[in-house]
Amino acid sequence: FSVVHNTLLSSPGIASVVAGHPLDTVKVNTLNCVHMSPPKPLPIQTFSLLTGFFKGMSFPLASIGIYSSVVFGVFSNTQRFLSQLHHGDPAAAPSLGDMTLASLVAGVISVGIGTPVELVKIRLQMQTQPYTKDPGSPVYRGPIHCLRTILQKEGIPGIYRGNVAMLLRDVPGYCAYFIPYAMFCDWITPHGSIAPNPFSIWVAGGVAGAVSWAVCTPMDVVKSRLQADGVYSNQYKGTIDCMLQSYQNEGLKVFFRGLLVNTVRGFPSSAAMFLGYELSLKAMKRCQSETNP
Repeated sequence: FSVVHNTLLSSPGIASVVAGHPLDTVKVNTLNCVHMSPPKPLPIQTFSLLTGFFKGMSFPLASIGIYSSVVFGVFSNTQRFLSQLHHGDPAAAPSLGDMTLASLVAGVISVGIGTPVELVKIRLQMQTQPYTKDPGSPVYRGPIHCLRTILQKEGIPGIYRGNVAMLLRDVPGYCAYFIPYAMFCDWITPHGSIAPNPFSIWVAGGVAGAVSWAVCTPMDVVKSRLQADGVYSNQYKGTIDCMLQSYQNEGLKVFFRGLLVNTVRGFPSSAAMFLGYELSLKAMKRCQSETNP
């Protein structure tokens, strides 16, 4: 994971976080407002227009470069390893099975980095009022304080709350992310072109993001509820219990809450990420060719 790769993925990653965070805040509050007691109002009712929709954004912004570099790097390197193993050439076109396995590996690795970031983000998004020391007030004054408080009260397992649900979300989610991207990119690239043009990459990345979030939404509901739980009380005993309680209280439709928001948010953010990924690969290849002519 070179500095060039990390830097080039940071810029579209930051843009995708900033663009998608307001809708993500609405989604998180929508997923959790019904089951909380007393019910929390939606952010549009209580949040400051300029700051409320961006609550909890600083931690994802700080980590997006590393997260994106690791996920895309693991996927790319696993794919190259499998191509070398099966075809004797790391640059050989990967099979569907190779892409699936590389996506699964990337999904598993992503959970280790992403779970603490998602937990802090969601805890801060659920706070609709400023931090004070009064009893019953929001308990976190910022991302570092939030992370430190969780570690003090719940230890290492606390910062990985919801990791099973996130694993069940991200492993199939990344399969529905990388595979549709590759297939759609091949489909819309003009015949005879050596590589897809930036517009094809952008469109294919956006479609992949929308498809991936459509697949992820049911487990994203469970993950978000588990991670929002535990601030003032512990309603859920685990992933299965959260799924059962949610279904018993709200029916099957609860697992598709936020589907529209997720797919709308997924298109531009994923389009930017894939464009940044492809540009970073081209930049690294150019640097390698100039260094080793």
